[in-house]
Amino acid sequence: MTIVIHTIPGSPFARMALLACEEKGVAWRMQPMAPGQHKQPEHLTRHPFGRVPVIEHDGYWLYEAQAIVRYIDAAFDGPALTPNDPKQIGRMSQVMNIMDWYAMPSLTSGIGFNRVVAPIFGIPVNEEAVQAAIEPGRVCLKALEQLLGAQAYFTGDNVSLADLVAVAHLDMIPGTPEGAQLMAGSSLLGWLERMAARPSVQRTAMMRIMAEYAPAAA
Repeated sequence: MTIVIHTIPGSPFARMALLACEEKGVAWRMQPMAPGQHKQPEHLTRHPFGRVPVIEHDGYWLYEAQAIVRYIDAAFDGPALTPNDPKQIGRMSQVMNIMDWYAMPSLTSGIGFNRVVAPIFGIPVNEEAVQAAIEPGRVCLKALEQLLGAQAYFTGDNVSLADLVAVAHLDMIPGTPEGAQLMAGSSLLGWLERMAARPSVQRTAMMRIMAEYAPAAA
C-alpha cells in the first residue's frame, strides 16, 4: 500500500522519508502543504508540534523523521538500510543524531536555507544567521568527515539510513559560497558524488520535488 507523506515540498526531513521509500522500492504519494499550513489546526491533529513530515500508511500515522525512516526500513522488503553489526548500528544512529541536532541548526537552517531556499521564495537573507552558522558548521563537517573515514558510506560498503539522513541535509551545501569554502578538499565531497549517482537521490532532488509539488500546495 502507498505511503502518503504530508509535508511542505522541499523539506529535508520529508526528503529523508522519500529517500527511504525510493531505496526500498516503496510507492509513495505526497500530500503537499503550503508554508505555514503545518501550523494550522488540521495539521496539528496529525502532528501536535506542528512539524513535517507526517506519514500515513494503511491507517497507521507516524511523525518524526527518524522514526519514519526506521519504520519504512523495518516494514518493507527491499535492501536493508540498517546494518546488522551493533557497532555499525551505533554509528548509524550517531550520524543521524548529528544531522538533527548540529547540522540542521547550522548548515541546513543557517547556510542552506538562507543561500538556497530564501531566494526562491523571495525571503530576505539573514546574513547574521549565515555568519553565525559557519563555525558550528565547520565543527559538524569535521566530525562527519572523521566518522566517514576511508569508507564509501557511513557504516561501510553499503548505504544506510545515516547516509539518507545526511544527504538530505548536505546535498545543497557545497553549492553555497560558505559551504564550498567549508567543504573544500573534504572527503565528504566524494561521498556526496557517490550519493548523487543514486537514483533515489536524483528522484528526490529538492528542486525537482518543489517544481512538481509546490504549485499544488499554493
